[in-house]
Amino acid sequence: MERLEIKGTEDTPSVLFDKQEGIFQMGGRSLPEDVNKFYNPVLAWLDAYAQNPNPSSAFEMRFEYFNTASAKVLLDFFMKLDAIASGKGVAITVDWYYDKNDDDMKEGGEEYADFLSIPFTIKEMDV
Repeated sequence: MERLEIKGTEDTPSVLFDKQEGIFQMGGRSLPEDVNKFYNPVLAWLDAYAQNPNPSSAFEMRFEYFNTASAKVLLDFFMKLDAIASGKGVAITVDWYYDKNDDDMKEGGEEYADFLSIPFTIKEMDV
């Protein structure tokens, strides 16, 4: 399976998903002009990954900011992870990192965690 690597910009997050290496990271600022154009390749990669996932996968999320449109797509992303874990019986975890001074990012992670059955850990970081 091809690795997905997208370099972050001022308005879009960085993405690095590498099945072979077991690296699943996304973060930065997410306010793309066209949220579907940006996230469709990410969701398509996840759909392909769902066909033959690793026995365990830890997804690391380090967002500085995301807009409402991105929030909806991120929920879709996390729901797909939840479906992979329950449907394929694999261990998937999410580590949600937030700046210790950013209550909005902490609350965002808490809201996502409420929707999911996969382990979703919220971690404070010094930035």
